[in-house]
Amino acid sequence: MVDGLLPSAVPVRFVAEDGTAVEPPAGRTAPADGELLDAYRRMVLGRRFDRQATALTRQGRLAVYPSSRGQEACQIGGVLALRDGDWLFPTYRDSVALVARGLDPAEVLTLLQGGWHCGYDPAAVRVAPQCTPLATQTLHAVGMAEALRRKGEDGVVMAFVGDGGTSEGDFHEALNYAAVRNAPVVFFVQNNRYAISVPLAKQTAAPALAYKGVGYGVRSEQVDGNDLVAVLSVLASAVEYARSGGGPSLVEAHTYRMDAHTNADDATRYREDGEVERWEAADPLARLETYLRGRGVLDDAEVAAAHEAAETFAAGVRDALNAEPESAPGPMELFEHVFAEPTPQLREQRDLLASELAAEED
Repeated sequence: MVDGLLPSAVPVRFVAEDGTAVEPPAGRTAPADGELLDAYRRMVLGRRFDRQATALTRQGRLAVYPSSRGQEACQIGGVLALRDGDWLFPTYRDSVALVARGLDPAEVLTLLQGGWHCGYDPAAVRVAPQCTPLATQTLHAVGMAEALRRKGEDGVVMAFVGDGGTSEGDFHEALNYAAVRNAPVVFFVQNNRYAISVPLAKQTAAPALAYKGVGYGVRSEQVDGNDLVAVLSVLASAVEYARSGGGPSLVEAHTYRMDAHTNADDATRYREDGEVERWEAADPLARLETYLRGRGVLDDAEVAAAHEAAETFAAGVRDALNAEPESAPGPMELFEHVFAEPTPQLREQRDLLASELAAEED
């Protein structure tokens, strides 16, 4: 039974850094070329969206933006492995995934703009609110997976989490409960090497984060997170395993956060330029483009069309974020829709703010 839980000794990959094909592990199959071409287009659009959101932050249109540049294979691969009826539980760094899921980019950025708690209707799009506290969404994901199972639905839940989140107790509780309940959930760890400024070596002594699932009885795997072909292959397998009643899986993707933690972070204080340059050579978008060109699936016209569509999309994002809102949210709206029934602490905070605002008017 243990052998069935252990991840591969080295991360699964189909495509090398230079875009050439490599022999994948036995039993792993590559997605169809049509799926990969669709993924490429979404990655081009996702990167352009990410750059646009970063620029809007510098212009003061967003309060903060956590870039996922360099992690596009994870963002897009995770979404494409799911069906429309499946649920996604994202973190604050997964805006590109939400856009790829089809959500309105202006609604996705509402949270980061300082507006409502969540700019979209989670039930309508089957995407939970982007989660800022580390790993709390993993427990929510397991609860949703258990609910789907009890209702007789064949839906699967995917919980995105960063490497820093795997150090949180919530993450381990979620793994344990998911295994005990055989919940149809996939824990997708985007290991981008840093929890803000804390490198992976100071977070864990495990040979890989994927091994954290074994002790709880969760089938685990590790994958080259900058290889879209491998990411989509591994995640699609994990999702179908959960859908068929096999239970939860933990997938660790080895990737890299090319930009700083957020626009408020100075990454030069804790990592060297040479490290960033080495990961630039493993760029997931360039790797997929080279691979698809080599297979004759992608040509100059397709590349140009993808970038043109991305520019049009970015222009729409600019227009939406630059438009002045019809009415700005009032301070008291901060307390709405936090709980169905406000807690005593929330009521106390609300009353305190109301009294302070009343005093200012006097």
